[in-house]
Amino acid sequence: MADTKPGSGEKLRRQKAWRRGHVAEYLAAAFLMLKGYRILAIRHRTKLGEIDIVARKGDLAIFVEVKSRRGAQEAIDAVSLSSQTRIRAASDLWLARQPDFARLSQRYDIVAMLPGRWPQHFPDAF
Repeated sequence: MADTKPGSGEKLRRQKAWRRGHVAEYLAAAFLMLKGYRILAIRHRTKLGEIDIVARKGDLAIFVEVKSRRGAQEAIDAVSLSSQTRIRAASDLWLARQPDFARLSQRYDIVAMLPGRWPQHFPDAF
């Protein structure tokens, strides 16, 4: 029997989107590991927002936003100025709580997860 509760279709859509996002973040982390990055955190939540992936390579702390879109430009455009501000604030808080990493330089990347294609990595995207 079909669920006729108001908003039940919307709830299901949100759950599927959350699941797809979760899978995309783990695939992006695996992709970055193959490129030589050390993954420090996935889906790190702070009071200022969530950081999809925190990684390290050499003397860089890299904060990665993962976007699943049909095209790479759509993924880049999906990281709005307000999202960038939130990610920067959350990364500052993460670094403040990690004294061993406080002296590392910071970089903000985007990984675009594209259907049927390898992920695309955009270092220093914002």
